[in-house]
Amino acid sequence: MQRRHLLVLAGAAPLGLHAQVSDLSDAINKAGRQRMLSQRLGKAWLALAQQTEGRIAQTVLDKSMALFNRQLAELKAFAPSPEIRETYVALEAAWSDYQGALVGATPSKDNATKVLKADARVLALAHQGTQQYEAAMGRPVGKLVNIAGRQRMLSQRMAKFYYAATLPVDPAAAVAEIGKARSEFLSAMELLRRAPESTPRIREELVLADGQWLFFDQALQRVQSGASASPRPLSDVFVTSENLLSVMDRVTEFYANVKS
Repeated sequence: MQRRHLLVLAGAAPLGLHAQVSDLSDAINKAGRQRMLSQRLGKAWLALAQQTEGRIAQTVLDKSMALFNRQLAELKAFAPSPEIRETYVALEAAWSDYQGALVGATPSKDNATKVLKADARVLALAHQGTQQYEAAMGRPVGKLVNIAGRQRMLSQRMAKFYYAATLPVDPAAAVAEIGKARSEFLSAMELLRRAPESTPRIREELVLADGQWLFFDQALQRVQSGASASPRPLSDVFVTSENLLSVMDRVTEFYANVKS
């Protein structure tokens, strides 16, 4: 498989095409995408620290920051309750700290702990907002949008901790986080496959995701087994995590457009 070409396609495929939040289903999608971006930014930053996929990693970092800023403003403006708005006010402050950590110092092992702590706070608040929007929608398909969207986050979280483990920054904890995220990802894929709302097109995309997962998982299992990192696996993790993200972003969009 020509994974390099797939990476170019994944990197060129814009995430978050809609200019404004259109409805609660779209809000869940975008709120969930903020979770993913928190982890994708950490992945790209750590890849730069390891001098892996430098040009593409920098592009991912820059575009992800711009998208996070845009969606944060949209979700805060759309908030249908004071509680949801309060979450996004808190996220705004946490994001300011995280963004400062990402751009305030050269990507390196010495600065990695600060970035990882900042992204954890952003992830927690972004997840809280997603859960609140799902509750506001109050329909079963909203849960599927949330779950599919969370798969995007898990793909990036596993890649992020792969780079943390191989840098290394607290490798034992990073490997444990990979194992936890891996189990959650596989369980959710099974749930999505079985969901009655999953259309034939969604099932086709899930098959594509399974294919990308095989390549991604091979690299993850190497670091979980304690094998040393080399340039090729480091690059493969970036490539396959971007491809898996691209597929799962489409899947989430399809669920967000399901009318039930």
